[in-house]
Amino acid sequence: MTGKNNLSRRRFLSRAAGTVAGAVALPYFVPASVFAGAGSAPSERITLGFIGAGKQSQHLMRSFLNSPGTHVVAACDVDKLKLARGKRIVEDHYAGKSGGSYKGCDTYGDFRDVIARDDIDAVVISTPDHWHAITVIQSAQAGKDIYCEKPLSQTIEEARAMVNAVRRYGRVFQTGSMQRSDWHFRLGCELVLNGYIGELKHVTVSVGGPAGNPPLPAQPVPDYLDWEMWLGPAQWRPYNEDLSPHLSRDVFPNWRNNSRFGGGGMTDWGAHHFDIAQWGMGMDESGPVEIIPPDGKDYKVLTHKYASGVTMTRDKADGVLFTGTKGTVETNRGRLRTNPESLKDQKIGPNETHLYESRNHYVDWLDAVRKRSKPICDIEVGCRSVSVCHLGNIAYKLQRPLKWDPVAEVFVGGDDANRLLSRSMRGPWHI
Repeated sequence: MTGKNNLSRRRFLSRAAGTVAGAVALPYFVPASVFAGAGSAPSERITLGFIGAGKQSQHLMRSFLNSPGTHVVAACDVDKLKLARGKRIVEDHYAGKSGGSYKGCDTYGDFRDVIARDDIDAVVISTPDHWHAITVIQSAQAGKDIYCEKPLSQTIEEARAMVNAVRRYGRVFQTGSMQRSDWHFRLGCELVLNGYIGELKHVTVSVGGPAGNPPLPAQPVPDYLDWEMWLGPAQWRPYNEDLSPHLSRDVFPNWRNNSRFGGGGMTDWGAHHFDIAQWGMGMDESGPVEIIPPDGKDYKVLTHKYASGVTMTRDKADGVLFTGTKGTVETNRGRLRTNPESLKDQKIGPNETHLYESRNHYVDWLDAVRKRSKPICDIEVGCRSVSVCHLGNIAYKLQRPLKWDPVAEVFVGGDDANRLLSRSMRGPWHI
C-alpha cells in the first residue's frame, strides 16, 4: 500500500488500539511478526516527526536514526537555523542509503503541521518544558505515539492532564528519564527492593535547586527566530539570547533556570535522580505525604516524607544514596557502590523482585510502539517523578511544611499551595 491515505497494517492496528473507548491502559497487543525491522520498506516502518530541533534534539535524532525500523520524515522548530541543522542531520544520515527512495526531511515552524500528517506514526518532543503539555496532549489527540524529554511538565496539573490524554487516546508514551535503561540504576533499585540493605530508612538525592527569575535585559529578536511561538503559553517577556542562544554558541540555553519556562535543577536533574529514588522505593504510582523546606533548625535540607516512614532529602550524594538498616546502595551514571561491597555482585534470584529491564531507552519505546505495551518510563512514571520535583519547588517557594495527598494529588489544608499546582497560560493556548 502506498500514499498518505493508505495505512500499512501496522499503522492501522496501532490506530485501532488508540480508538478503544475509555482506554486507560494498552490492552491491544499485536504479534511482532506484523511489524517491520531493519531493512523493511519505509512505508512499513515507524515514521517519526521531531518537535524541537535544538541541542538536545541532535542527540535524539542520531539515536533514533540509528535505531532499526524507523524512518524520520519531518522536523519542527521556531528557530530556522536549528531547524536547518536538524534537517541536515537527518538527510546526511540517509544519503546514499535509501536507493533514491528517500524524499527528504520536511521542515515546519508549527508543531501542529507535523501532527496533522497522516503518514507520521509517532513524534519525538524536545521543546522547552513550558511547551511539553500542549504538544503532548495535541499529539495524543492526533493519534501519535510519543517520546517526550524530561522533565515531563511545567506543573503537576499539566502532568496529570498529559496522563489523561495519553490514556484516553491509547498512545504509547516514553518519558526521557533514560537512567532507567542503565543497569547500574536497575540493579541498585533491585537490591533495595529485595531487602539486601535491610529495611530502607532514608534516600539522599543530589540535584540542583529551584528556578528563579533572573533579570535579563531586552534584546532585538533575531530574524531567524519566531519569538512569539517560542514563548507560546508562557507569560510574555522580551527576547534575550540566554533563553534561546544562537546556533554558533555551543551551550545549552538557560531557560530552565527561569521560572517562566522551567523548574531549575530541581526538575532538570530531579527528573533523573528523584525518578530513581521513586523506583527504588516502589513509588512509581504514588509519592510523599509531607514536604518540608530547610528551616535552619530541625531541617537543614529539603525533606520529603513518605507514608512508609522513609525520608528523602536533597543533599550531597553521588547521584542517589539508599540507606537501610544493614547497608547502603549509591548509584549514578555508570557507577554502583554498595556497603557491604559484595552486594554490587549480587545476583537477584528468580523468585525475587525483578524490575523492568531496558538496555536502550529509545529502542525500548520503539518496541513498545510495535507491541502496544508500556515502555520502561511510561507517562504515569514521568508524572509521579516530576511531581516530586514540583512539590519541592513549591515548598521552597512558600517556605513552610506542606501536607500532600498522593492519591487525590492535592495539598491538605493549603489553598495557597494548591494554587501553585497549575499556571495560567497565554492565549490562545490552553490544556
